[in-house]
Amino acid sequence: MFTGRFVVQWLSSERNKKVTIPTAFWMLSIGGSLLLLTYAIHQRDLVFTIGQSSGLFIYLRNLQLSLREAREKSNPSQPQVDDAQSSDATPALAMQQKAA
Repeated sequence: MFTGRFVVQWLSSERNKKVTIPTAFWMLSIGGSLLLLTYAIHQRDLVFTIGQSSGLFIYLRNLQLSLREAREKSNPSQPQVDDAQSSDATPALAMQQKAA
């Protein structure tokens, strides 16, 4: 399963003529991680279980970010918030940007 994810990534990159990581890569990563996590729990190996749990968390987060990016690309009508409109911008910065 883990080898399959690299084949999927390689084929996707060749097709797009640039480095890409498709959603299938993260799905295969999650599947493989779940298999290893199940085995680690069966073996009652705490270190192995913690290691696989952290990897699974990272794969899930990357899948979430990938899906969010795909959703934003497919729906470009939603306006993006610029620095002047964000809550992090200082009033002085907002005024400077409006004046420009």
